[in-house]
Amino acid sequence: MNARQHKFEALIGVFHADLFRYAYWLCGDRELAQELVQDTMLRAWRAMDRLRDEAAAKQWLITILRRELARHYGRNRPQTVEADDQLLESPAPGPEDDAEIRVLRQAIAGLEDEYREPITLQVVMGLSVREIAAAMELNQNTVLTRLFRARKKLGEVLSEEPALAGRPAPGGPA
Repeated sequence: MNARQHKFEALIGVFHADLFRYAYWLCGDRELAQELVQDTMLRAWRAMDRLRDEAAAKQWLITILRRELARHYGRNRPQTVEADDQLLESPAPGPEDDAEIRVLRQAIAGLEDEYREPITLQVVMGLSVREIAAAMELNQNTVLTRLFRARKKLGEVLSEEPALAGRPAPGGPA
């Protein structure tokens, strides 16, 4: 195995699950999420020589995945469907099956794209504001504003949710 292939396989091992989780949060379809991750990995393999800073690999892969999703929707107009539980269920059984997390997923899914994407990058992928700004090709102040507004909207929605009664709103006092 050559050094390039070894580097790529190490990258895949570290970020594959995160990329799938993020793709699934964005599109809500397991098969499409898998396809997006595969396409992302193919493009990453082809452009591997352009990755100079391995510390930025996660952001680099997220940017590729976002562009793959845009390409997909550019080629295939999304079908309008009724949102149902299947669309909002987690990609793997586990703590995501908890009722509170399901409510949070539904609330995040109900946000406008400009707010849903940065909050998902922060909550699901664990990215910093700087990393989100780089991945979304925005300045950090714009990201901070969108995150603030997303939390505010989530707080409003979740404060009305009976399953979360008595819990502090996201970003509120603990």
